[in-house]
Amino acid sequence: MTRHILRLLAFGLALVGLSALPAMAAFKLKGEPKIALVIFTQKNDGGWSQALDEARQRLEASMGVKIPVVENVPENATAIRPAVELLISRGFNIIIGSAFGYSDTFKELSEKYPDVAFLNPAGITNGPNLQSFYGRTYESQYLCGMAAGAASKSGKLGFVAANPFGLVNWTVNAYALGAQQVNPNATVTVIYTGAWNDPVKERAAAEALIEQGIDVIGQHVDTPATQIVAQEKGVYATGHHRDLREFAPKATQCSSVWVWDRFLEPEIKKIIAGDWTPPAYGAFLSIKEGGTDIACCGDAVPKDAADKITAEREAIVNGKQVYAGPLADRDGKERVPAGQVLSDADLWKMDWFVKGVISQK
Repeated sequence: MTRHILRLLAFGLALVGLSALPAMAAFKLKGEPKIALVIFTQKNDGGWSQALDEARQRLEASMGVKIPVVENVPENATAIRPAVELLISRGFNIIIGSAFGYSDTFKELSEKYPDVAFLNPAGITNGPNLQSFYGRTYESQYLCGMAAGAASKSGKLGFVAANPFGLVNWTVNAYALGAQQVNPNATVTVIYTGAWNDPVKERAAAEALIEQGIDVIGQHVDTPATQIVAQEKGVYATGHHRDLREFAPKATQCSSVWVWDRFLEPEIKKIIAGDWTPPAYGAFLSIKEGGTDIACCGDAVPKDAADKITAEREAIVNGKQVYAGPLADRDGKERVPAGQVLSDADLWKMDWFVKGVISQK
């Protein structure tokens, strides 16, 4: 886990300073474009992988193409390499991956097959024909935090999270900041499960939060267990990855959802047109650029609050920064001075919490 965290941090820090690098020549695709998606789990997992597959389906509809998907290709080279090479042997020349664990193998394959374009969400490797990308999930979680704050009667919110490092902590903090836009006294108690996908631990964490009197629970984990528990116990929740009303229609008030097709369609069109130049350090996508968005709002969110969420989303699209100063942590230490914005490097190494966040293991 430590190595995984350090590499994710290295990826985030590498995103800083893109403008200092010389421009590369545009990639030129050879032959007719043929696109394929390779997923590390089953495509209907209810979370991350299903969000990718749903983006694939939307791409098929909007671009008028067929994009086959290969499922259950685990995050190791001995599985990834033959699956991708079989696709390439069949003429596929735009390969979309699905995981951090594909990073090194995609890098090796991109060098072996320079005429094939590779795209990898959550990856950390890049090259002349390889682009990794991730989303600024704190933007959509901030908006879901607003929904949570509006739905809560007690002002006591909870959050089930995977691991306590930057890309998770920024969602927890943003959730709290969003809730406090609606209720300045709102608190967020976060429990870390230590795993991305463990419905047993997620259920236990959600139940523990509800036992503390929390009436709305957010999440940054892969399964809908948190939403299901919330509905069973008669409280509200907000989801991650996809619109989780599918699993808990009464409980789910907002979801942070991946909208990869909004980013991938213009990228694929650039590849096909011959004017695709992957950024040297990948892409860190805002709502406007096609990272995440929200599915909102449920019946427990009053109309005036829903309207405010819509206005805040528009403000973010137009450049509003969630982590703008002045901003202090929960211990009173200034983290962002007035007139400044938290840097991407500081986002990726975020190890602190804003006022109102109560962290538990």
